[in-house]
Amino acid sequence: MAEPNDLPEVWLGIDLGTQSVRVLAVDAAGGTRGSGAEQLRSHRDGPRHEQDPEQWWSAVRTACRRALDGLAGAPVRGVAVCATSGTILLADHTGRALTPGLMYDDSRAVEEASLAAEAVAAPWGRLGHRPQPSWALPKLLWLLGCHPRVPTGARLVHQADYIGERLTGGPVAADSSHALKTGYDTEHETWPTALFEELRVPVTLLPDVVRPGTVLGAVCAQAAEATGIPEGTPLVAGMTDGCAAQISAGALEPGAWNSVLGTTLVLKGVTPRRLHDPLGVVYSHRAPNGNWLPGGASSTGAGVLSRAFPGRNLAPLDARAERYEPSSLVTYPLASRGERFPFLAPEAEGFTLGDLHGSVEADYHASLLQGVAFVERLCFDYLGLLGAPLDGPVTLTGGGARSRYWCQLRADVLARPVGLPDNAEAALGMAVLARAGTAAPLTTAARDMVRLRTVVEPRPRHTQRLLESHLRLVAALEERGWLPAAVADHARRRVHL
Repeated sequence: MAEPNDLPEVWLGIDLGTQSVRVLAVDAAGGTRGSGAEQLRSHRDGPRHEQDPEQWWSAVRTACRRALDGLAGAPVRGVAVCATSGTILLADHTGRALTPGLMYDDSRAVEEASLAAEAVAAPWGRLGHRPQPSWALPKLLWLLGCHPRVPTGARLVHQADYIGERLTGGPVAADSSHALKTGYDTEHETWPTALFEELRVPVTLLPDVVRPGTVLGAVCAQAAEATGIPEGTPLVAGMTDGCAAQISAGALEPGAWNSVLGTTLVLKGVTPRRLHDPLGVVYSHRAPNGNWLPGGASSTGAGVLSRAFPGRNLAPLDARAERYEPSSLVTYPLASRGERFPFLAPEAEGFTLGDLHGSVEADYHASLLQGVAFVERLCFDYLGLLGAPLDGPVTLTGGGARSRYWCQLRADVLARPVGLPDNAEAALGMAVLARAGTAAPLTTAARDMVRLRTVVEPRPRHTQRLLESHLRLVAALEERGWLPAAVADHARRRVHL
């Protein structure tokens, strides 16, 4: 066994996911020195999705001990926590949970979202935000409606705050990333108290807020005994899981973008100034250095594949799809009804142009892969129209990035190189942020700790053929009244540059 002095400095990243807690111990060069995980259980019933906050702490304790197993004596220089966006609860002055944790996708607060939308028209309209039932502010209103007599000293606590309080032994400030969907004004970096007064929310419920990367406190003796994290280790304010994944992809300089292709498609990038989005489909977190992190989530994505080919091994279909570039079909592959990005169309439905019933299976599969890539390009078109810089590197993460063919196709459609990170876990992003809060600027920490597995170069001849089908999709979306003419025209101009 290595002597303690031979063990490297490590930073801990804790990721509170939906199904599990994941912890990584990472050194300054990005090497994973230890990892641990523990499952979580949920209670779901229609729009209801709750978890027991005490379960979060139990899982964190177990996962931390597993990550640090074999690293006894290693200098742990910092820890940061990310969690699901919009997950909240009410707690008393001691930190004891008064309610279950309402998870990120709990969508019971429909009426409260309408009330919030009216009240926040001025402050959040300026920021380009449109509160949804799953956002934290409507859920806070719902909780207060269910608990009209909130005890003196009760507080709103975000999921990451709850773990932060357990680690430090007392209340901690929330980070502005987790506070965004609770109504925090990231531009002026303050709670809009007039808004909460209008909504009859006691401002005493609201936590102090700091930027991500700020040291919140230190691990207390009781938490050290429970988790194995050395007492006195700095706790650094984290970010939401989506922002954490962006850090782990290394997309931190203005003009850099990370495209996450999972069930749905999510783009996140960096701009020096906040984007003004008249459609309200792009909202921006604030980076630790003051830059903005705009992003948007489409309703298209890899989920269409599992729906079209349930239970199938898609690798053979990918190989056959290479023969259909472009496909004889043009498909708008929505995973669910309604589009959220790059345009807002609640009534939008997926469609296919061409003879679907007369096509072969591989041709249809190719049209789905291409359709997602076309929407991805259209997302970049819209971001460019808003004035976002697009000249930086692009990285691809998410389950869709496991398909080498799909990555090549996306590089061809985007007409630009795309990088594939070696490790895009949100826990890695938090380890990077923990180092940034204690030892180095965030961009420096990311350059040291984030590694690319490979870079996929576009193939110009393939790009030319594929973009003809892309323009057909743009025209079809415009004809249906979903895609604004200005966005469609901009997309056409970019093809012909």
